[in-house]
Amino acid sequence: MTDVESSPEEAKISLRNLSMVIALILITAFFALHPKGGMFLSPQNLYNLSIELTVTATLALGMLLILLIGEIDLSAGSGVGMIGGLAAVLITVHQWPAIASLISSILVAVVVWWAMGTLIVKARVPSFIITLGGLLIFKGLHWMVIENATVPVAPGGQANLYSLLTTWDFPRIGSWILVGVVAFALTVQAIKKRKSQQTHGFKVEDGTTAFLKVFVAIQGLILLVIIMNQHKGVPLALVILGVVATCIYLITSHTKLGRYLYAIGGNVEAASLSGVPVMKVTILAYVIFGIIVALTGFLQTAYGGYSTTTVGALMELDAIAACVIGGTSLKGGRGTVAGVLFGALIMAVLLNGMTLLAVSPEAKLIARGSVLVLAVWMDVFMNKK
Repeated sequence: MTDVESSPEEAKISLRNLSMVIALILITAFFALHPKGGMFLSPQNLYNLSIELTVTATLALGMLLILLIGEIDLSAGSGVGMIGGLAAVLITVHQWPAIASLISSILVAVVVWWAMGTLIVKARVPSFIITLGGLLIFKGLHWMVIENATVPVAPGGQANLYSLLTTWDFPRIGSWILVGVVAFALTVQAIKKRKSQQTHGFKVEDGTTAFLKVFVAIQGLILLVIIMNQHKGVPLALVILGVVATCIYLITSHTKLGRYLYAIGGNVEAASLSGVPVMKVTILAYVIFGIIVALTGFLQTAYGGYSTTTVGALMELDAIAACVIGGTSLKGGRGTVAGVLFGALIMAVLLNGMTLLAVSPEAKLIARGSVLVLAVWMDVFMNKK
């Protein structure tokens, strides 16, 4: 069964999606046509952009889980610096094996974010206050761990595995095999989803529209591989982003935990009365976010090649902006993985372009703040009845 009429909510989503596409096109065109932006669309810069997108999007996907339940985390950026720096010091200074260092750092992140989630739900302290305190504490701990110095993470020795996160690339034939696997998975998923909707009597798109969506996605992947292969190949970091995005998608769309996240964000009282374990779900959301913060810390530190006092600065704001641009509500209960990825792409393009044009640090801060304010304003505007 199909329904050709669009609801007001669907119209809002379509308008938001259209505005995001237009914004991305305009930003890309500006940097590409700028006299100093001749390298913006070069394979080398697009390769770098893909890694920068991975860092921004990975953290934003974790932030999605927190925003869905109507909470927030302002400590994420400082946590990225702290966990990435901890792993770097364990490997470089204390000569720990890379695997042991990375796993130990992840466990630290799990404990820390479990503690914050527990304080938020059991001590009933607003997440804004807890994570704001975490922002300052983690930043101080980060500086203590690296002793206010620069700890290098360079290829060679125990640090080699760490640096490979953003320096290893799939060979060209491997990239094409990867695309084939992903294209097959997308096709199977689309067919299964359509059959499931028909079986349960839900509204489904017409066959042509469904086919075009999958076709365009596959064409985009092919174009991506062609561009990446003109430089070094598809970076491992981009594949890591794909794995994280898939995991978050499965959690939010195909698990009981995902349904609970949306229910809590939609109406926490009603969710509690319906038997949703609000405390456990909230704590679990923060624990998963802690793991993603650790992974982002590894990626950011490896990409920079070192841990220093500025690593992770303001990254939580970029993550929040990416979520809101992509349609995630700050009040909770609404947000998608696809929207977050698109919002992260807009943020990554903006930051990459400003760096390429050698924009001053103060202008970058103004631009990032303006984007965040604009994104929140759009969220409020689009939800006015």
